Amino acid sequence: MNTHEAIRSRRTTHSFTREPVSNEVLERALQAANHAPCHKLTFPWRFTLVGPETRERLAELAVELKSASRKLTDEEIGKVREKILLPARLVVAGQVRSESSDQSREDYAACACAIQNMMVSLAAEDTASKWSTGSITRHPETYRLVDADPVLEELIGFIWVGHGTLERPIKRPTLEMFLRKTT
Repeated sequence: MNTHEAIRSRRTTHSFTREPVSNEVLERALQAANHAPCHKLTFPWRFTLVGPETRERLAELAVELKSASRKLTDEEIGKVREKILLPARLVVAGQVRSESSDQSREDYAACACAIQNMMVSLAAEDTASKWSTGSITRHPETYRLVDADPVLEELIGFIWVGHGTLERPIKRPTLEMFLRKTT
């Protein structure tokens, strides 16, 4: 698949199957992430490949967090667990913290570019992905489980990797709708 096809075909997938993703596909995607543009060459992205034991604990944590405000039904518990456990792979994305707000903003942009590179690489290999955030990505126990020091690094999302149902095409604005030209 060429670059333009990969960019246009990349979609957030919400419904994953149990079909595995090879280590080679994931490694190529992470290599693509590492080639993202990076202002001042800070290379602020950090990625953690989450193994099955840690994912099981994250599933338990997700249920705890969802149950904090009300008791969940067995079906709801199953859906929360499936969201964490079903996609073939989970990569946790982090950003090295900076004391400078300007540098932090630049670094977040670089991390977003790295994640996009990763997701386009996956799309080029017919592999689905989803970048998600939420209370679980900010929870202290998640930091402990993925061995990230919250003083040095901020977790910026979970990247779900697998195979699944592609979402329907998005009606995007035309180029004329968002492009200004000056003289």
